[in-house]
Amino acid sequence: MNAASSPSAERPYIPRAGKRAYIPKRKLGRWAELRIWWLEVDRVLLVLILSLMAFGAVAVAAASPASASRLSTANETLPPLYFFTRHIAWQVAGLAVMLGMSMLSRENARRFGVVLAALMLGALFLVPIIGHEVNGAKRWLNLGMRFQPSEFLKPACAITMAWILSWRMRDPQIPVIALSGILLGVIALLLMLQPNLGDAILFAGLWFVLILLAGAPIQRLGIAAGGAIVLLTATYFLYDNARHRIDAFLGGGTAYDQVDIASRTLSAGGWLGAGYGLGIRKMTLPEAHTDYIFSVIGEEFGLLVCGIVVLGYLAVVARVLMKLIDEDDLFALLAGAGLTALLGGQAFINILVNLQLFPSKGMTLPLISYGGSSTIAICLTVGLLLAVTRRNPHLKRETRGLADFIGWSEKRANGEVLLKREIVP
Repeated sequence: MNAASSPSAERPYIPRAGKRAYIPKRKLGRWAELRIWWLEVDRVLLVLILSLMAFGAVAVAAASPASASRLSTANETLPPLYFFTRHIAWQVAGLAVMLGMSMLSRENARRFGVVLAALMLGALFLVPIIGHEVNGAKRWLNLGMRFQPSEFLKPACAITMAWILSWRMRDPQIPVIALSGILLGVIALLLMLQPNLGDAILFAGLWFVLILLAGAPIQRLGIAAGGAIVLLTATYFLYDNARHRIDAFLGGGTAYDQVDIASRTLSAGGWLGAGYGLGIRKMTLPEAHTDYIFSVIGEEFGLLVCGIVVLGYLAVVARVLMKLIDEDDLFALLAGAGLTALLGGQAFINILVNLQLFPSKGMTLPLISYGGSSTIAICLTVGLLLAVTRRNPHLKRETRGLADFIGWSEKRANGEVLLKREIVP
């Protein structure tokens, strides 16, 4: 009797009628997982992100002497590259977080985002009680390391809201827009207790983008827009800091003129810039290495380089939209769009502030500004974005995903793919 006919030999499993075949799962090795990740991750998007981070290190090195000089005291003199060396350390930690998050599957990225949202929402409740106050705002928690919960809540909220809105695919009767709106209301209320109007506006913008893509009726979108206008008007009269900054933006002022200083610094270098380390006006900027680093870039590297930075952010947004154009998973579509809206929205607001086209909001330029925990939070956002946009390059989509929302549909005839503009009623 040979081995093949031996009763002890391993025989193939043949399922009975009506039962699925059992296929044992094999755990992949570390190198196999890395190869799969390299094939599925959007390498173009990864290169764009790394390029912005690399330029950010150069920009922080240019801004570091100004901030170090401004924050030095009689008892302690900070070295000129103090913030640059610390920024490199935070960037290394951020890269580890970003790459680790990008290796998650979509399901695990969703689970992580929901759990993180619950934890950071709980942390927001603690901020008014035991929070650390800086410049009149209580936004930080000091639990061995000082961090701002709202920064980590941003990507987690995008994932959680996308998950809630995707429930409508299972049951259209679930009031997903109302549920996500309640979540937004709780977050906005907690942020205004700090106070933190800038992040509250960013969260509201995120929610509006997501419900728009989720197919919210025009009437509800109009109600949401009207409610936002009413709340902003009320904030102007009830929130002193916001009123002062808006008044300074509209009519000029002395106590809140950082935006005017930033605008003059930005244009001081002309088209080609004064040269690395040769900027003078940057020494008067209050937060040269964080909120107003775009102005430092303008003075030392020129307006042309500022334009390239703007194009870099636009390229990131466009690349993600290209990935989502044929995405058939509603959660991945909403999560990718939400995370991109956060990244692009924060960059957009920061740049407008530096151009004196928007009141000062205290927002950093993502991937470029100096930051401790904020750098980790931005890298976390990008890592989750890379995770939800991962795709097996050998799989073909049968639908057009995001194209359905903008009126493009895919037609297949005789094995060819045709794109046709349709009018959506």
